[in-house]
Amino acid sequence: MRGRSSLIAMTLLCGFALGVGPALSEGASPSSPPPAPAPSTSQPKATKDKKSKQKKSDVLSSEGYRTAYDLMQGGKYVEGIAAMYALGADDHPDVANYIGFASRKLGRYEDAKYWYEKALAADPKHVRTYQYYGMWHVEQGNTLKAKDFLATIRGICGTECKEFASLQEALNGNLIY
Repeated sequence: MRGRSSLIAMTLLCGFALGVGPALSEGASPSSPPPAPAPSTSQPKATKDKKSKQKKSDVLSSEGYRTAYDLMQGGKYVEGIAAMYALGADDHPDVANYIGFASRKLGRYEDAKYWYEKALAADPKHVRTYQYYGMWHVEQGNTLKAKDFLATIRGICGTECKEFASLQEALNGNLIY
């Protein structure tokens, strides 16, 4: 009887380990960005698109965005990230870009990469994201990719825009934020 109980206990323990182990290994680290919310299907697409465009323009002019931006510019990156999250608009390219910026300044490079890519997915011509993500690549030692981003910036706004000049300076060894 004792051998059978041990066998059952071992079987249950192995089953638990096999079932829970992969889930635990895929868990997010404490600084990982939250998963994106599932899109709502309760409204017709045209209405959602119109509201989305309205919301995006409202985000940048909101007091909450200005507060979050000011916190980040003042070096209060954790507080700035929290304020950006509170806007509920992390799919906006400016919001995602600044969350990436603050994450990079905190040394959370994988988080920063996630947010920069999210910003570019929302707006593939978001020049400031190419600038900041290019700086991320410079900091990572990947100057070839940073030069690719510099070429993209040149294609979007030319060589006279501040984003081009800033990334060019970073590539020359002068990281300026």
